[in-house]
Amino acid sequence: MNYTYILRCGDNSLYTGWTNNLKKRLEDHSQGRGAKYTRSHLPVSLAYYEMFPTREEAMRREAAIKKLSRSQKERLIASFTEEVP
Repeated sequence: MNYTYILRCGDNSLYTGWTNNLKKRLEDHSQGRGAKYTRSHLPVSLAYYEMFPTREEAMRREAAIKKLSRSQKERLIASFTEEVP
C-alpha cells in the first residue's frame, strides 16, 4: 500500500509527502531522518493520510495536495478521522 500524508510540524507549518511504509516514514521524520524541511521543524505529528494501491497514484495526490492553499489543507485535515495504520 502507498500513502500520501500531511504532517503538522512544531511551528504549525504543514509538510506533504508520500511513502509505501507510513509508520517507518513517521519514525524517520520524528527522529530527524526524514525530509530536510521536517528536520528543522520538529516535532512532527501525522495530521492526515490517504491510501493508494500504486506509487504513481500516491505521488499524483501528493502533487495535488501541495497545490492546495493552506485553508484548503486545513479543511482536508479537519475532515480526517482515521488513526495511524
